[in-house]
Amino acid sequence: MVFLSSFTLPDEDAEWDFFIKQKSRAYSTYYPFQVFPQKHVPQLTFEPITIFYGDNGSGKSTLLNVIAEKLKLARGTLYNRSSFEEDYLALCDFALGAPVPAGSAVISSDEVFDAMLSTRALNQQIDRRRDQMFDDYLDNKFATFQYHDLSDFDALKKVLEARRKTQSRYVRDNLAKNAREFSNGESALQFFKEKLQDERLYLLDEPENSLSPANQQQLASDLTDRARFFGNQFVIATHSPFLLALPHAKIYDLDRVPVAPARWQDLPEVQTYAQFFADHASEFRKEPPHD
Repeated sequence: MVFLSSFTLPDEDAEWDFFIKQKSRAYSTYYPFQVFPQKHVPQLTFEPITIFYGDNGSGKSTLLNVIAEKLKLARGTLYNRSSFEEDYLALCDFALGAPVPAGSAVISSDEVFDAMLSTRALNQQIDRRRDQMFDDYLDNKFATFQYHDLSDFDALKKVLEARRKTQSRYVRDNLAKNAREFSNGESALQFFKEKLQDERLYLLDEPENSLSPANQQQLASDLTDRARFFGNQFVIATHSPFLLALPHAKIYDLDRVPVAPARWQDLPEVQTYAQFFADHASEFRKEPPHD
């Protein structure tokens, strides 16, 4: 599915027109102005999966955020908007292949990391509560309790429960289950499985962060299936060779001037990986066992 069909950034002339209208020259930066003109970014056209590739500082995250703000997509973490954001967005333009569904969002690696930290904090609270529950069990099990009236009913229930159960069973039955059932990488995968809904547009900023190579491959498979079978469109900023190799993805190389589509196999970072494994190819050959 293609919701976002094309996006156009202001060219050098449009940015220059903006600057000559400014009465003050007191600002040291006019971000996001002055980021893209020298790159000669063409009108960007989108497929069900489109990828922005580039080295650190290439502007891929900035571009993703500009698109997200222009489309008014939901976001789960704060975004540091500059004083000139609205002026810049006013000069951007886009075309839709279909209306952008409610619930479409931009998801940053910070949001994934915050979700993992929230889970960790919840678990720490549960762990502290578990220690309290151990003491609670012993207090109730060996209490010299006397029932007087209905106001004592809840206390009586706890005493009887403690005397009827083992300590571990008492704690398990009275304590929320620990939310940390996954490693960090597995938690990140779980975040995407719960967050991504069918028939939505999602802008993903370096979603491979916190993921091992195996989990990056799993994420790539999940995104491919979602784009193919569940009506999702993805625009992704990434370095990951596993995501860059997504089938039928359109890749814009933001390190190239002018910016242009590229094959994933030709990208410098992928070539670096390929050369590394080529140099060590002999080390991967299995030696026959010695007698």
